[in-house]
Amino acid sequence: MSIIKSILNTVYRAWCVISFLVPFLLFYPFFLLFTSRPAWYKHAHTLNRIWSWVQLRLYFLPVTVEHRGRLQENQRYIFTPNHSSFIDIPLLLQTIPGFLNFVGKSSLAKVPLWGPIYNKLYITVDRRNPVSSARSYIRSKKTVTEENRNLAIFPEGTISEKAGEEMLPFKDGPFKLAIETQIPVVPVSMPFNHIFLPDVAGKFIVNWHPLKLIIHEPIETKGLTLQDIPFLKNKVYEIINAEFIKHKHDHRYTNHPEISPLSPSGV
Repeated sequence: MSIIKSILNTVYRAWCVISFLVPFLLFYPFFLLFTSRPAWYKHAHTLNRIWSWVQLRLYFLPVTVEHRGRLQENQRYIFTPNHSSFIDIPLLLQTIPGFLNFVGKSSLAKVPLWGPIYNKLYITVDRRNPVSSARSYIRSKKTVTEENRNLAIFPEGTISEKAGEEMLPFKDGPFKLAIETQIPVVPVSMPFNHIFLPDVAGKFIVNWHPLKLIIHEPIETKGLTLQDIPFLKNKVYEIINAEFIKHKHDHRYTNHPEISPLSPSGV
């Protein structure tokens, strides 16, 4: 039985690669077209949403979205999701409304073909470089105050080596930005992404597993000052972490509570 599961998982990994690459290559000429003018970037973002939608369905992943609060249509928000997998951005694209902007690591801009597109549509940052960090902060503020776009920032800054077990300490940036602009913060929990596509150095691991995304109630920042950054940061951390505690039995990517031929007994 373990041999059969191993074969099925190998086939599934190959299928996931195909499901990622083929739609992208088909959409690529349109990505080039829509990123040729800033006025068309919104169309490129819509195409990115479609690509994400196609990916998730070709992966045969059931996705549960839970809304804990109501988002106002004309209100801008700063979304602060946990970061545990390469599937995080496609899942966020499927669930967060509006012309969304992301803050992502600068290495994304170096990915062949996709990198230049990401660099035009979204914000990149090298957190080891103070100049890059300052530039990304200015662009982030412009996104929510002038461009009328929602913003998603991973407050951990990167994927933890213990993703699914514990989150990294949150950075101040997203919360400083929210307070300075007086824009609500929306915590986002994604408790299972690390199981489906874990970030394991030197390995490409894919395990079929249902995904879940929880959009928590917005936290108002009106009246808060920069002295309230630790309070706001800790509050968001506790909200997201509570979901990890709730789903603790599913935290490690080697655990597979959902029985499926595509979920091997171990990796």
